[in-house]
Amino acid sequence: MKFTKMHGCGNDYVYVNCLQEQVKHPEQVAVYVSDRHFGIGSDGLILIQPSEVADFRMAMYNADGSEGQMCGNGIRCVAKYVYDYGLTDKTSIAIETLAGIKYLDLTVNDGKVEMVKVNMGAPILKPGDIPVTLGKEICIAEKLTVDGKEYEITAVSMGNPHAVTFVEDTASLPLEQIGPGFEHHTVFPERINTEFVQIINRKEVNMRVWERGSGETLACGTGTCATVVACVLNGLTEEEITVHLIGGDLVVKYDRENDTVWMTGPATVVFDGEIDLPAWEEKEI
Repeated sequence: MKFTKMHGCGNDYVYVNCLQEQVKHPEQVAVYVSDRHFGIGSDGLILIQPSEVADFRMAMYNADGSEGQMCGNGIRCVAKYVYDYGLTDKTSIAIETLAGIKYLDLTVNDGKVEMVKVNMGAPILKPGDIPVTLGKEICIAEKLTVDGKEYEITAVSMGNPHAVTFVEDTASLPLEQIGPGFEHHTVFPERINTEFVQIINRKEVNMRVWERGSGETLACGTGTCATVVACVLNGLTEEEITVHLIGGDLVVKYDRENDTVWMTGPATVVFDGEIDLPAWEEKEI
């Protein structure tokens, strides 16, 4: 299988051009290639597919093989791939995802995409649609006890579910201990991605993320968008802020008047390669 490893702010995935390649069992392939000791090493697998309703379709799978609806860092890399590898010459494209069609604007320099701006659409705030079994009409600063400690969470979906909680210091958090308690909490029937956010000022925050199915990652695009929505809803920041992640910075604006979230950030190619898959890839299941 031919592949390209790419990352957005350190959130790395293995990308496969399914206009040329066929991946029969993506759940197993995702687990295999994501292994950082015995595979390629990534936060998951992303397939670039043809679409009948957009320019391309993105299918993404987490490191544990579970399918995700949307990945903000991943979709920026898809945009870079289709332009840099000659699948399109357009600098404004539409990509189909399980969370709907997303529209992207590409900044190109010397024939290569450097930055991508994504219209991430409207945040989903109704608890039943996220889903989370907390709150009435909206879940803002709702108290939640996780492993005996009380937190306040704001729940937002950007196509996949997020719980945002504000902390004094992100650097000292023992995330490997805390994250699983959030991910598998009973109030999140489909598990949850959790963002731990430190407010620096009205225009900057620090963020760390625990992603369902992948653990801590260096960045999360939809999580960054959910974070900015939560910051604005809690009155903690301006509508457009810079979010500092372990893997780099993203600029996100929550335009409340038009109920739209915009995310701008980089996309990077690491390397191209080929990998032999185990025998199960050749079997019909």
